[in-house]
Amino acid sequence: MKTVNVLGVDFASLTFDGALQLLETYLNEPRNHIVVTPNPEGVMQARRNPLVANAFAQADLRLADGTGIVLAARYNKTPLPQRVRGVDITFALFERLAKKGTVTAYFLGGAQGIAEEAKRRMEEKYAGLQVVGTHHGFFSAEEEAEVLAQIQEKKPDILLVCLGMPRQEIWATTHRDLPVKITLCLGGTLDIMAGNVKLAPAAWRAMGLEWLYRLLSQPARARRMLDIPRFIKTVITQ
Repeated sequence: MKTVNVLGVDFASLTFDGALQLLETYLNEPRNHIVVTPNPEGVMQARRNPLVANAFAQADLRLADGTGIVLAARYNKTPLPQRVRGVDITFALFERLAKKGTVTAYFLGGAQGIAEEAKRRMEEKYAGLQVVGTHHGFFSAEEEAEVLAQIQEKKPDILLVCLGMPRQEIWATTHRDLPVKITLCLGGTLDIMAGNVKLAPAAWRAMGLEWLYRLLSQPARARRMLDIPRFIKTVITQ
């Protein structure tokens, strides 16, 4: 598979449909495939933290989630076909699989009650989807052992790990041997599925201003978003 390197992270050079087809093939293979969706903040974290860089490198698929990644690749004259957002590809995957039959999933992440509400809404929306287990993302060591035991028992097709970047990627890499077909590291996707966080309007997304919408609606993200100008500066200077 062709990849494009952006500041040390190799992104899959795939269209949205191409990525969706690849995820479907993963479901036919008897092992866990880790999928990560780094944005500019994630790339900058990887440059500072070897654990993050290793987690990205060990992933089976790295999708260009951020508009900044696509623009940086274009600036470096190694363009990516398009942006592939983690939340969008997950909804599309659920829809396609649910039409073909039953698909099982486990939702891990979010605050208390978020994963359960996401389960309720997603099972209502996709008739063939069965969410066989849920757990919040603020678990203790003892609770983590219970989560792992439950995943081992249920063996879901798809595991959503929404613990925030980079905790989710490091966690997924540590537990690569789980009996699932796909592990999707998806940040705040469960909050979106639960209706707790709204997606940016289509016009904002089309202009590549989703980051600004998220900042305005979630001011607490301001500090971490300082990595965006750092990312731009690094792309230009290197």
